Amino acid sequence: MLHSKARTAAVGLGVVALVAAGVTPAQAGHRHDRISTVVDLSGPRGVESIRPGITLVTEDDGSFSLVVERRNRPARVIRLGGIDEAAGFASDASQSRGRFYFLTGGGGAAEELPPGAATLYKLRHGELQPFADIKGHQATDPDPDDQEGVPTDTNPYGVLALKDGTVLVADAGGNDLLRVWPDGTVKTVARFRPRMVEVPEGLPDVDMEGNPTGLPPAGTPINSEAVPTSVTVGPDGYWYVGELRGFPANPGTSQIWRIKPGSLDAVCDPEVPDAGTCTRYADGLTSIVDLTADSRSVYAVSLSKMSWLAMELGLPGSEVGGLFKVSRSGNHTEIAKDKLIMPGGADVARNGTIYAVGPVFGPGALVKIR
Repeated sequence: MLHSKARTAAVGLGVVALVAAGVTPAQAGHRHDRISTVVDLSGPRGVESIRPGITLVTEDDGSFSLVVERRNRPARVIRLGGIDEAAGFASDASQSRGRFYFLTGGGGAAEELPPGAATLYKLRHGELQPFADIKGHQATDPDPDDQEGVPTDTNPYGVLALKDGTVLVADAGGNDLLRVWPDGTVKTVARFRPRMVEVPEGLPDVDMEGNPTGLPPAGTPINSEAVPTSVTVGPDGYWYVGELRGFPANPGTSQIWRIKPGSLDAVCDPEVPDAGTCTRYADGLTSIVDLTADSRSVYAVSLSKMSWLAMELGLPGSEVGGLFKVSRSGNHTEIAKDKLIMPGGADVARNGTIYAVGPVFGPGALVKIR
């Protein structure tokens, strides 16, 4: 059977060999959006605008780099560092006040992961050095709502460096948000509880390779893990976290949570979404893999508008993702409608330009949307 955190690990590691078909992010846009390619990349996932024209990216070769745009000349890619692919995968990167951080993913019990996996690195003197052992923390802080019998599962997926020198990490495997202090101390900010959903109609009996999926009948209630993938600071200064949503990845069940800064051990509960220091900001989204914000709005990146499970099962059209300007009312506005193929992430530069990367598997690109 396809499982939530196991499939999240597959997304991060690129186990699925889906190749994007049709329109790529650089080929076309919504009638009000102008999309242009900045530079070609390989399996890009992480993206953060340092300032207009300078962007931090991660790629599937385990590297993270600065992309520097140059007038009337091709953009320059400056490699800042990377990790051995055997240690895991390049999940995300972030920068604040000249401090660069690089996150590797995992996917499995923390105590069984190889050295270098599920680790937060810091760039020091031009070299990547381990900064915080995420898997070590998760080995001693099991998920109380684990649905798969692997409570120490860890798959760090989103990272955000804060101005005060601490770093936020969204752990898709551990279903929690972590905060790392300058001395490497890791504490749990919030835990994300599962949500009861029903197995949707129309899922096939076999996967892309012809193997039985073992899916229960449509309509069967099932607890679906949150799988938090992304974190950003909203226009109000609160911390916002987006969910991928675990198996069976129902469209429209990914939530965005709003967490009071400085919180520890908060609980984000879909059964009680308006209580405590973690409250639900938005609902009705699908397979969120990244969040970003400008001075007025929060934006969410959907890996697939049909869901990551539909994509992994190879359903027609499931490669089309989306970028949404999110409203608390539920009226989310899509940007570059139907033109982003398996996007890995997006970020808004100070001048309002949106930078996005994708597809996350195979040849991809950094693009900008005006």
